[in-house]
Amino acid sequence: MFPSCCYSKPAGGAAAGGEKNSTTARVFLGVFVVYMAHTAWVVHGFLNNKPCDSTRGETCVTSYLAQRPRLQLSVFTCLEPDESQLNLIVKLDPFDIHSSFERQVNVTLPEETRANGSLHAIVYVHKAGASPLEDREQVHYTALLTTYVPPRHRDKHKKPTPKSDLPVAHWRSRLSITMMSEDFSFNRAGLPSDVRRYMRVSQEGRRFTYLPLLLIDELSFRVHDLMEISSSSVQLPLTVSYEAISLRRFRIWVHLHDVVYSLRQFGFSEKNIDEIKGTLMDSNLYVLLLTAGVTALHLICEFLALKNDISFWRKKKSMLGMSRKSVLWRCLSTLLVFLHLLDSDTSLLVLLPVGLGASVEVWKMFKVFNIHLRWRSGSSVIHVNKLDEAERRTVEYDTQAWRYLSYLVYPLCISGAIFSLVYLRYKSHSSWLINSLVTGVYAFGFLSMTPQLYVNHKLKCVDHLHGTVLMYRGMSTLVSDVCSSVSWLSSVSLSSSHQLSCFRDELLFLVFLYQRRCYACRVRREPAGGVHTHNKKLKTQ
Repeated sequence: MFPSCCYSKPAGGAAAGGEKNSTTARVFLGVFVVYMAHTAWVVHGFLNNKPCDSTRGETCVTSYLAQRPRLQLSVFTCLEPDESQLNLIVKLDPFDIHSSFERQVNVTLPEETRANGSLHAIVYVHKAGASPLEDREQVHYTALLTTYVPPRHRDKHKKPTPKSDLPVAHWRSRLSITMMSEDFSFNRAGLPSDVRRYMRVSQEGRRFTYLPLLLIDELSFRVHDLMEISSSSVQLPLTVSYEAISLRRFRIWVHLHDVVYSLRQFGFSEKNIDEIKGTLMDSNLYVLLLTAGVTALHLICEFLALKNDISFWRKKKSMLGMSRKSVLWRCLSTLLVFLHLLDSDTSLLVLLPVGLGASVEVWKMFKVFNIHLRWRSGSSVIHVNKLDEAERRTVEYDTQAWRYLSYLVYPLCISGAIFSLVYLRYKSHSSWLINSLVTGVYAFGFLSMTPQLYVNHKLKCVDHLHGTVLMYRGMSTLVSDVCSSVSWLSSVSLSSSHQLSCFRDELLFLVFLYQRRCYACRVRREPAGGVHTHNKKLKTQ
């Protein structure tokens, strides 16, 4: 939360640097406002669909359902669409498009599916009494009834093997059918692109009619509904449900399906996608919009904080008042988190930002320890600069703080690692080591900020901390608190420890604000050279 930097007020160029930073912040703030305005405009388009007006000369596309046809719903299973035999599992005749229903059936699995194969479901809406293959006005939708995920290990004490982690076929026990039942007329010249993909239009003279808009709700499918398919699984249950939806909801559903598809293309696992589905489905619209807004604000605050942190560290000369071990701890913890994500086969979309942050922390560690790489005669030489008296005093205070802190952290981390080795299951000993270290980072990472508070207390000074970075970090922490509050108000699935972790930095932040109020007026800011002139006035207590 606290920036790992010291604050020094430059004598020259301060106004130009401040103006440049302010301009950059304004640019990103403007991009953020434009993005939020575009999102609001898109949502407004979903919520306000303008019907076609034929009296104004517009060419209208009317709904086939306005003719009140007698329909039938048929659900078939097959190994491959258009290439294998269809097996009827559900037939509803007559089919009332406005009435919801839920029915549970037992589906017989072919031998190919039981041998780690796949199975598809094809939903037809067609004229009652007619074959769906011969009805020219039928609509259909194909969905997979199987998916491939790693098996769930029931024996937690048994070490997994490489073969046991291979994805196997699992049965989707729910098939949720939705159809747009609203009698809505579209303007042929302004058909929404998201609706056009699912629309089949028939023409009779100058009259255009679109067939029912059918959609399988993939968002209601959750990982806990999966059932592993074995060679002995002859029949498995399937819950088939139907719900009529409005055009507004249909369009939102289509875009959410596109989001899930994009996440799969980026390499997100089914578990991560399932958590996102829970956020989308288990929250109401207003909480969802609030979550999207605070997430975007959190990202822009983190980016601006990183940008200002790098800019300031490039000009940093003196390390007076800087907790060196806190920087080292942040560097090691960020690298451990990166290795943990790499070991967990995390998506590149997540790995790249974490890897960038780890690179910055390594660079800052070299900076704070005054380590420089120099090339001499074709070979690299590591050169470490000496510390002055004031910096040695800071190192002494920092060492004292970390010694006191180790009495609490080390026993807890070691006991937690032993507990996980005995009672939990890991792929290898290296995986156990990485997970244990990462757990220690997540659980006690906030304690690494306490040495900086101790150094501030001993020096009676907080001017070595960067005010701009601190402001952005504070805003980011506030946004995290808002997200945690939203998770309590909504039904988003979050553990209590994760919710409480969003508030654990607040006490340290309040302590720093208290120190800033008490110590800010007691010392003068350092001059342009980056060295304090009041070093002799700083006394220990």
